[in-house]
Amino acid sequence: MDINGIGNHQWDDEVDVIVVGFGGAGACAAIEAVDNGASVMVVERFCGGGATRMSGGVIYAGGGTWIQKEAGFEDTPENMFNYLKQETKSVVSDETLKRFCQESEPTITWLEKQGVPFNSTVCPYKTSYPIDKYFLYYSGNESFTPYKEKAEPAPRGHRAHGKGMPGSVFYNPLRESAARKGVDIRYHSKAKQLITDDDGNVIGLEFKSIPKGGGFALLHKFTDWLAYKMRYITIATPHFENIFKVLSTLLELRGRTYRVKARKGVVLSAGGFVFNRKMISEYAPKYLPGATLGTIGDDGSAINMGRRIGAAVDRMDRVSAWRFINPPQSFVKGVLVDRNGERFCNEMLYGAKTAELMVEEHMGVGILIIDSEIWKRAHRDLHWDRAQWFQAVPALLSLYLNDKKANTIEDLAVKCNIPPAKLSATIDAYNEAVRSSKEDVMGKPSDFVKELKPPFHAIDCSLGNLVFACATITLGGLVVDEETGEVKRKDGSIISGLYAAGRSAVGVTSNGYMSGLSIADAVFSGRRSGNHAALKGKEAAAEEEKPDTEDADTPESTGTDDEVAPVTETADAKE
Repeated sequence: MDINGIGNHQWDDEVDVIVVGFGGAGACAAIEAVDNGASVMVVERFCGGGATRMSGGVIYAGGGTWIQKEAGFEDTPENMFNYLKQETKSVVSDETLKRFCQESEPTITWLEKQGVPFNSTVCPYKTSYPIDKYFLYYSGNESFTPYKEKAEPAPRGHRAHGKGMPGSVFYNPLRESAARKGVDIRYHSKAKQLITDDDGNVIGLEFKSIPKGGGFALLHKFTDWLAYKMRYITIATPHFENIFKVLSTLLELRGRTYRVKARKGVVLSAGGFVFNRKMISEYAPKYLPGATLGTIGDDGSAINMGRRIGAAVDRMDRVSAWRFINPPQSFVKGVLVDRNGERFCNEMLYGAKTAELMVEEHMGVGILIIDSEIWKRAHRDLHWDRAQWFQAVPALLSLYLNDKKANTIEDLAVKCNIPPAKLSATIDAYNEAVRSSKEDVMGKPSDFVKELKPPFHAIDCSLGNLVFACATITLGGLVVDEETGEVKRKDGSIISGLYAAGRSAVGVTSNGYMSGLSIADAVFSGRRSGNHAALKGKEAAAEEEKPDTEDADTPESTGTDDEVAPVTETADAKE
């Protein structure tokens, strides 16, 4: 068949695989597809990187990586599985989770081949994120009850070897590897519609792209740069991104429409939907007060493209909020209570687990009760050799702008709108356990409990606090076949030619989160989709060579971004 089609429509281009979104998952999908002989085009709305480039560059890996071994830790895929099974709670099958763990160690090797650097220097203390001289750490709840009872604790947070938040150190080598391998990367290009045939199979993509070199392309690039540089402001102010959304819409009006045929498949890997507040309101309204974490491209566009052609979604109500109170490490010696003055967790738990309990079971309210000794110690714990600046600044601001003080617990309770009798009972029970050397009822290690003495302080750690921001990311997405990454319909059937990866899809991290697991799942699911799309095309090569009059039909877009309607190709379609 003539690849340009017939009639009033012409394909603008044709490739084997189209990848929508060029973050961590998209880059891995593109590399894997091209390594398996496919021609690949990437359609990227901004300048690439997505949430991966903005992240701390941590991948959750284990099973006996050389990094773990060099640091003196033993681990096995079975041990890693035993821990993650407790965290993921069957969000994927045991077979998929086992494969994820078995492939973890070789994944580190694969990433290094692409140029991602790692280092085996281990962090000697528990923290939400290590300072620049440490690159391996306990990034979850591995060392706490009940997790350690079923799996031997091992550090699995593998941080890319770079300073600060080295997400770019992790991502840039993937981008450069894809470019070296000949991937056609279309920056400043927004995917609009999937193109399907009469049977609902995905055969191509319609997108808008701003021409290279023009003023609008430069303005769009500047917008992306500005959004990246101001990402910490967007975390602190959830609606700041609206400025960039308006500009993005204006720039889109200058784009040219392209329709590209995908012989073997389209991979949707354009992130989650945390920046789409309408979708958050619909699926996870409890998390609306939380700050947004990611990029302005995390607006659910990829998920909605799949939905428009009948794809199923799941876990859309699962949002990970990050209530980190360590560093400063001294904070964990305090007591985190809800609006009723009741303690609800081990204060040393990983921040995502703390926030899950706070939001899902305690109306998003968390108030940290400490004393003046802890308050003073916190300043020392936030020194440059114990915390990153982006950890220290909000904690220091909370000590002065987000703090209530009183000489008695009862007076503090009144200031915090907590029932005085209940808060007093909680603190009395905590102090009595310390004085009698009893094991902490929440399982906090004895080194991190202390008797709280007057005067007392209360720091608001609630979901919507603007000083001590609680970041959120979405975890749900398109339902995929766990063997192939192909997207499923609501009836469980496969949408041929359509794949999803990363936070656009349901995956290993879609129940809960710990540092590095989302990037690990992005690499795992991205490679899975790229690999299967390329190899599936090879198996179907004979079919491609057969005369097929349907391929000459004209694709026609129907519906808008907000409508649930496919783009189909029919014999009678006209442009």
